[in-house]
Amino acid sequence: MNLKKLRALVLQTAVLAAIPSFALSQSVLSKAERVSESMEPALVHSEQAGAAQKKLDALFDRMGKRPNIVWLVVDDMGYGDPGAYGGGAAIGAATPNMDRLAAEGLKLTSAYSQPTCTPTRSAILTGRLPIRTGLTRPILAGDKITKNPWADEISLPKLLGEAGYKTVLSGKWHVGAAEGMRPHDIGFDEFYGFYEAEKEISQSVDKRRYPDLVLNPERLEMLRRTGSSDSLVHGFKGGETSDVVKIDSIETMAEGDRMTKEFSVKKIKELASGGAPFFLEHAFMKVHADNFASKAFEGKSASKYPYKDDVVEVDAYIGEIVAALDAAGVLENTFIFVTSDNGPQLDSWPDAGYTPFRGAKASAWEGGVRVPGIAYWKGMIEPGRQSDDLFDLMDLFNTSLHVAGAAEKTPTDRYIDGIDQTSFLLADDGRSNREKVYIWSEHNLMAMRMYEYKIHVKVVEEHAQWLNIDMTTISDVGLAPWLFNLYIDPKEQYPVGHRMNAFLASMAAEMKGHAATLRKYPPKDIGLGR
Repeated sequence: MNLKKLRALVLQTAVLAAIPSFALSQSVLSKAERVSESMEPALVHSEQAGAAQKKLDALFDRMGKRPNIVWLVVDDMGYGDPGAYGGGAAIGAATPNMDRLAAEGLKLTSAYSQPTCTPTRSAILTGRLPIRTGLTRPILAGDKITKNPWADEISLPKLLGEAGYKTVLSGKWHVGAAEGMRPHDIGFDEFYGFYEAEKEISQSVDKRRYPDLVLNPERLEMLRRTGSSDSLVHGFKGGETSDVVKIDSIETMAEGDRMTKEFSVKKIKELASGGAPFFLEHAFMKVHADNFASKAFEGKSASKYPYKDDVVEVDAYIGEIVAALDAAGVLENTFIFVTSDNGPQLDSWPDAGYTPFRGAKASAWEGGVRVPGIAYWKGMIEPGRQSDDLFDLMDLFNTSLHVAGAAEKTPTDRYIDGIDQTSFLLADDGRSNREKVYIWSEHNLMAMRMYEYKIHVKVVEEHAQWLNIDMTTISDVGLAPWLFNLYIDPKEQYPVGHRMNAFLASMAAEMKGHAATLRKYPPKDIGLGR
C-alpha cells in the first residue's frame, strides 16, 4: 500500500487530520495506560488483577495443569436472540442452555464484534483489527487475493500449541480455503468442519432459492471453477486433508452442525483423557442464512420458522458440549465463552435474527457489532454477574494467553489491539480493562465507543428496509461527527453532539490517536478492496 493511499485511509476525515506523531496524547477523558507502543492502552486495576491471578494459581495447584479453553461461536446470531438478552421463548425460540450459562456466569451487555464474519474470526485469533491483517471482509467464491494474509500473522492456536496445548477447530472457518490459509495450516492441530459459510455451500443445491444457478449447468460449472468447497473437511497439521461428507442436498446441509457437534463431543472425551490442556473453538454454521432445520429440530421452536428452529438446535448443542466437558471431568478446569461473530443478517429476513439496536450485520451501528457475550467458568467466575463494561471479542486473544499461562508469548513486533481481560472476568467484582472500542468497516474507520458515548465519523445509510448490506452506502457525517449517548439513546437516533455533550473534541482526539497507530504499524493489503 503506497504512502498516498495510506494517508487517504488514515486521514479520511477532517476529524482525523493533522496528527503530529505516534507519541499519542490522550484526551482528558482517558484513564487508560500505555505500557508499550505496540499494545492498546488499558485500564489498570491492580487489586482485581491480583485476585484473579490468585484464583488461577490456586486452580493450577489443584488441577496440576493449565485450564482448557472452549469458544462457542454462533454465526449471525442477533443480540436479542438468546433469552438472557431479552429473546428466547419471548420471540419463539427458547434458549435454556445459553440462559443457564449466563445466569451461572458473567453476562456481558456491551460485547463487540467486527461488522462481518471473516473480520471477527481473524481478529479473535490474532488480537488484531482486520485493517492490520488485511482480512477486512469475507472471502467469497471468485475472490483472488494477492497474498496469504496468514503468512506473517501469529495465531492464538500457534502460540497455545507452543505452550503445550492441543488445538482444534470444529465447524465453520471462512478465513481462507487455499493451502496455507486453512485452520490446520495456521496453527490448529486438527480441523473438522467447513471452509465456507452455509449459504455459499447450499446455494449450489437449493433450486428453490437459486434456480438460475442450480438449473443452469453452465453457471453451476462456473461456480465450481472458483474453487469453492462443498464438503465437510477433516484436516491435520502437517498431515492429510480429506473430504468427509459432500453436501449434495439441503437436507445434508441441515445436518452440518449436528455432524460437527458430534465430533466436538467425541473430541472432548479424547482430549480430556490426555495429559495436555486443550483449546477448542467450536464455530457453528448456523444461524447464518440460508437456514434449514435439522431433521431432529424441525418445528421444535414455538415459531416453527427455520431460523428459530436453528436457534433451538444451536442452543441444544451448546448444552451437549458443556455436558460433555462435565462428563469428562474437566468442566471446572475449562474457560467457556459463548458469542456471535456479528449482528443478524437482516437482508435474509425472515431468515434472520433479532437485535434491539439500529442497523445489522455489516454496519457500524450497534445492531451490526454489539453481540451476546457469556463468560462461564464453574468455580472461577462468580455466578449471576452482569456488566455493561466494554469487551471486544479481540480481547479473547490476550485473555486466553493469560489463562494458559502464556501471556509472555503475546507478540511485541506488531500492534496488538486486544486487551487482557482475565481480571475483569475472574475477579468477583471485576471491571473491564478496556476503555474504547474502535469500529471499522473494511477500510473505513467508522466509529468509536468510549464509556456510554459513541462517536461516528462515517455512517452506513440504508436505502431500503431489510437491505442492510445490498442497498446501503457509507457516507461522511458532514460538519461534525455524530455523537450519541447510548445510555439514553441505545438506538442511535439523536446525536447529542456539542449541544448536549462536553466531550466531542476529546472523543475526536481519541480517534486521532488510534488512527495514528497505523503510521508505524500500517495496514495490510491482500486484495480484498472493493
